[in-house]
Amino acid sequence: MTITRAVLLDAAFGERPDRWPLPTSADPQDRWLRAVAAGGQGHYAVALTELAALRRAGSALGSLAMSTRASFLRQLGGHHDAAGWDGRALAAAEADAPAADALIGLAADALGVGRFAASDRLLDRAAEVVDAADDPRLPVRFAWVSAELAMMRGDGGTAVAHAERAVAAAADQTSARHRLKSDVVLAAALCSHGDLDRCRAIADAALARAGDLGLVPLRWALASLLADIGSAAYTPEQVTDFRDASADTVRRRGGVWSAR
Repeated sequence: MTITRAVLLDAAFGERPDRWPLPTSADPQDRWLRAVAAGGQGHYAVALTELAALRRAGSALGSLAMSTRASFLRQLGGHHDAAGWDGRALAAAEADAPAADALIGLAADALGVGRFAASDRLLDRAAEVVDAADDPRLPVRFAWVSAELAMMRGDGGTAVAHAERAVAAAADQTSARHRLKSDVVLAAALCSHGDLDRCRAIADAALARAGDLGLVPLRWALASLLADIGSAAYTPEQVTDFRDASADTVRRRGGVWSAR
């Protein structure tokens, strides 16, 4: 493994998601890793530039590049636009792992626009491919979206069960970002279930970690949750400042929040 690959892998799926600046490379795998790491920090302009280069080059990672772009759009509220990219990613997928990524993404896109039955069907299709793919990311992503669908349907208990599975699966991985996002999903699920004390405890701790790890979009999500329910560790003014500063940082780094 090259030094560049090792650094990018650690930033994208390791213990240093805060690493910046990131080394550059024209290698397709390195470009994708750089896009993932940059997007996690909210450097969307950089991330989208790398993904566009992958698509222009006709890389074998084209499907993964499209589903990754879709995930960034969802993070910014653009579920309609994300569905188009996930659909193209599914059409271009030539193996189980990219097909699973696209199907999970399509399920998330559908639930984001209120199409819960369609999201459920897509998760059923994804489950078969996730089991066949050899990629530890996929069970975690599958559990996130399953929890989110249960939340949207008002089934807090099921949402918590799915979120706890995501936390357990992520605990066995090297990705600090996946572990943190799993805690974000669990906090949201606990909120939907009415367990606000446990929700606050998890969200407060995760908010501090998101700041330390430089994961600005997740910091924004956590601060937004705590702005609604109150924090046990921070004042309302601090939480609002965290939320607004994170949103401003995302905008400065090329993120465009969807109006839809």
